Amino acid sequence: METFITIATLFVLGSLIGWVIEVLFRRFFSAHKWINPGFMVGPYIPLYGFGVVILYLLSNLDFSVIGLDQLSPWTIILKILFIAFSLIFIEFIAGLIFIKGLKIKLWDYSNQKFNIMGIICPLFSFFWLVIACVYYFFINPYLVDFISYLAKDPTHFYYFFIGIVIGMMIVDFAYSMHVATKIRKAAKELKIVINLDKFKEFVKTKTHELYFKESNENYHKPFFFPFKYSKVSMHEKVKKYKEEFDNKIKNISNKETNNKEEK
Repeated sequence: METFITIATLFVLGSLIGWVIEVLFRRFFSAHKWINPGFMVGPYIPLYGFGVVILYLLSNLDFSVIGLDQLSPWTIILKILFIAFSLIFIEFIAGLIFIKGLKIKLWDYSNQKFNIMGIICPLFSFFWLVIACVYYFFINPYLVDFISYLAKDPTHFYYFFIGIVIGMMIVDFAYSMHVATKIRKAAKELKIVINLDKFKEFVKTKTHELYFKESNENYHKPFFFPFKYSKVSMHEKVKKYKEEFDNKIKNISNKETNNKEEK
């Protein structure tokens, strides 16, 4: 039971902290907007939860069973590289599942050099390596003690809290899968892959803007439920999104052609 609670705690903490990191990263470094990141509606990203669980399990893995000295510098380096590779692998598999299975891009590294399918790239893989080092040397020793202390809570109030959060995540996952299935159906028919962040922003502005302008209704842009108030079907949203994307590509192509002609 204690092991299960430990894993569940790490998953919840990782999911919540990962969501905060992604929100701040998009606001101050990438999109420069407040965007609710990830596939789900609530303030959690399960991919980070799985990542923290992997960090914890591999950092505490006993390499002595295969004849390696746990305190050897080479063993530590090997363990950190193994952790980083595992995180990169999880990122790639998760991205691939969404692109191939749901026609959705949760993130896009296409503008980064030497990227693979826009899912992983050397720059962000290096960040995973840095995270592995920081976690192993500065976080894991304290986190192990902290989680062990919480897991032994005699009141079991802590168990209840973790259970509630995981229950909310399960309900959220079911709802998000329902939405993603609708997106997938439309994207498959139109033969495109949806960039989820851009699609959310598009839905919050263009399709809603058209509808509420015509109906004279008040509208606020929802942060957690970007699709909630729209009276436009998902197929129509995806169709309009594709049209705007095609128009942008066409305009860029025309500008490049005009520049060449001017030269």
